[in-house]
Amino acid sequence: MYVKICGLREPAHVTAAVEAGADAIGFVLTKSKRQITPAEARTLAEAIPPHVLTVAVFAGEPPEVVRALAVEAGVQAVQLHGNHPHSDFVALKDLGITLVRAVTSDADLRCGAYDEDLLIVDAPKPGSGEPWNWSAVRDRPTGNWMLAGGLDPHNVRQAITEANPWGVDVSSGVEHEGRKSPDLIQEFVAAARHS
Repeated sequence: MYVKICGLREPAHVTAAVEAGADAIGFVLTKSKRQITPAEARTLAEAIPPHVLTVAVFAGEPPEVVRALAVEAGVQAVQLHGNHPHSDFVALKDLGITLVRAVTSDADLRCGAYDEDLLIVDAPKPGSGEPWNWSAVRDRPTGNWMLAGGLDPHNVRQAITEANPWGVDVSSGVEHEGRKSPDLIQEFVAAARHS
């Protein structure tokens, strides 16, 4: 089970995610309460082993802005969240990094349909942290896709059973009072891998 921990802002939390065995770590470079600067993302990314995918998360920014910030951050992947057109992914293809498309379940759920490498299927209200009907997407997405939305250490096994994803992506579900929790990160990865 591929595991992505998103919205990290502090070195201790990055270390916790790496030590827990996360496959990917996301940094939010778009407007959000978890937003960090490209310079902060670069500092955090430089401490991450190369086998862990570092991802810069965007939502709505034009490709030229995404390109500039991703290069400044020194990440291995770019995640475009929301209704980005196919042309946005094509415009970033020459960067030679992993492209991630994050959408809700009413979008085209074929991984690669927009020239992306990975697909994330998120809740109807992305970022809400609320569980949703995970079984509604079972057998619909194709390729390497991650389930997101309302996941936490206590329900991730159930979500995996219901949706049968290739991977899972979590942010608020590993937070305590608005900050990432090393313990919850550890518990989430362990639960996801033992489902």
